[in-house]
Amino acid sequence: MRSDRPAPPAPAVRRPVSRLLPVAIAAAALVLAGVPGAAALPTAPAAGSAVTAPVLTGEQLAASWTGPLSTRGRYVVDAKGDRFRLKSANWAGAQGTWEGSGAADLPENNQADQVSSNIPLGLDRVPMAKLMADFHGLGINSIRLPFANAMIHDTTPVPDRAVTANPQLRGRTPLQVFDAVVAALTADGFAVVLNNHTTSYRFCCGLDGNERWNSGQSTQQWIDDWLFLVKRYQANKRVVGADLRNEVRRDTWDDPNWGWGNDKDLYKAFEDAGNAILQADPDLLVVMEGINWQGIPQGMFSHGRPMLTPVRNLSNSLITSGKLVYAAHFYGYTGPNHTGASGGWQNGETNDPRYQDLSPDELVKVVDNQALFVTEAGQHFTAPVWISEFGAAGRGSDNAKEKDWFARFTGILANNDSDFAFWPLVGWADATGKPNDSWALLSYDATGKRTGLQDGGDWRIDGWNKLLDAPGRTGLVPPVDHWNMVDLDFDNQNLSATMRRQADWSVGNRKGNCPDGQRLTALARSNNRGLCTDAGEPGKADSTWTTVVDERYVTHGDWASGYNKLQCPDNTFAVGYSVNGNAMAALLCAPAAKPLPLTGRNAWFDHGDNRPATGGSVNSDWAPGAYKGQCADNEYLAGIAYTWRWQHGGVPDALLCRPLA
Repeated sequence: MRSDRPAPPAPAVRRPVSRLLPVAIAAAALVLAGVPGAAALPTAPAAGSAVTAPVLTGEQLAASWTGPLSTRGRYVVDAKGDRFRLKSANWAGAQGTWEGSGAADLPENNQADQVSSNIPLGLDRVPMAKLMADFHGLGINSIRLPFANAMIHDTTPVPDRAVTANPQLRGRTPLQVFDAVVAALTADGFAVVLNNHTTSYRFCCGLDGNERWNSGQSTQQWIDDWLFLVKRYQANKRVVGADLRNEVRRDTWDDPNWGWGNDKDLYKAFEDAGNAILQADPDLLVVMEGINWQGIPQGMFSHGRPMLTPVRNLSNSLITSGKLVYAAHFYGYTGPNHTGASGGWQNGETNDPRYQDLSPDELVKVVDNQALFVTEAGQHFTAPVWISEFGAAGRGSDNAKEKDWFARFTGILANNDSDFAFWPLVGWADATGKPNDSWALLSYDATGKRTGLQDGGDWRIDGWNKLLDAPGRTGLVPPVDHWNMVDLDFDNQNLSATMRRQADWSVGNRKGNCPDGQRLTALARSNNRGLCTDAGEPGKADSTWTTVVDERYVTHGDWASGYNKLQCPDNTFAVGYSVNGNAMAALLCAPAAKPLPLTGRNAWFDHGDNRPATGGSVNSDWAPGAYKGQCADNEYLAGIAYTWRWQHGGVPDALLCRPLA
């Protein structure tokens, strides 16, 4: 959703989106509030009309890729390992369009006067088969499908008028209509990513009761709703992803955070939900969007749009490697520190620049800093970045700044071979073909007549074709090594499916272990973080893992005289650790399938970093402010030395690194 954006042109009288908060509301409640109206539609400028990329039929699209999808480094790949670039659009509606006041079935109380009836827009005026054909005509291969948690629990059939063009859907609940939409899309070859957009059906943004995943519901209910949908569509391998939550932002009093360990911690919520989903269906992609807004939008307060910037130092790890996709949203009228509002401070507007105000070089740097840096290879955060929302007003717009921004932004995405999803895909139009929401790629009047991007008069076609035609990676993507963080700052982090089935291996201590198929390769001093990898991973034997709490396995000489040592038994390697406070408590060791070398070296990091000059994640800081010790990619971590002397407090001081071969 376009947070607090100007309302799109209505068929007749213009009406601003009703999100302006009263001046009397406390300053803390001004976050993301206030939206102006847009100018009346001028005559459309001349523009191209053809989608220049190959347009596939449903049969051709279905034959072009095989589900499920996974990731290899920065790329999404299909089941054969071939690149699958997400060329997507958002088919909105099931998240609701009601703006929070008045009767929900009256157009004037809905976004852009469009009454979705809590199902994807357009089903009242266009047969499903025609919608599928028009989607193919845009050259897209995937759909981001927003929904509200309310949809899952809604037992009221949709009104007949909401499915006039699809009478086979009469009498169905919103969820049952959603089922039919998913079935139609996937049968026609589209990949579908489910997106938890809102809790309630209220649209949209700011202080609307949908600010966090646990706004209006508990975190457990949110996860349970996800598991319900995951199991519902598990047999359909063209339902490829779970986009966990849309545009998490400040509510009246509290900011979301990244890694604080409390009930407002988006990092923890995403990881808990993502791992629960992968336990239920290990085939799904898990899509995580960064924090959309923090702070009170006033000059005297800290405020901004972090998006993915916290991932630089605290990235997510899942129990299944190769399933994480990060996401970010960009709109020209918003900015790194601008809510997108207009109308002064009382409406949440600040004097910070919008994205469309930035110079070309500034925009490139900001987009990289907020999102695209994640695609750098070989780091703890490396993952695909899906720009899962962006867009601009199309035919009739005379906003020169927005047009310039859109041209530059689509150029950035094209140059970076980025995955993308335009907002929105479908909207309504009046009898003359004028769109209710000029942002929509496809608009339909009440008779089903289309006014679309490819129908002439829409200046955005050039940017759209730029995205579709951009040269990029195709074909087979080789498997890659992974580096994943373990974070024990506030809680356990059990990333091993094996150990999730076992009893507590270090009672009373905070503990973390690597995903199955990875081993521990690095630790930070004094902040409880670690790093796992599968680079050169030795095979694991099918025997018991060992918890080490003393020096009984220190063999072949004392490699750290005067220090306490936790050392894995011979022919085993470290896959986890536990701490008490900041002090080492135990080491978890997995058996190797073949004998391992028993000679090695010490990597001391009590007075500074000791990390390889080259190799995995050496260009990224996964434990800011802490010294880090790291074994080389061709080594395994066999032991940890620590001491209580010299006020070291039992934190790790050295690693025993041994060669893998």
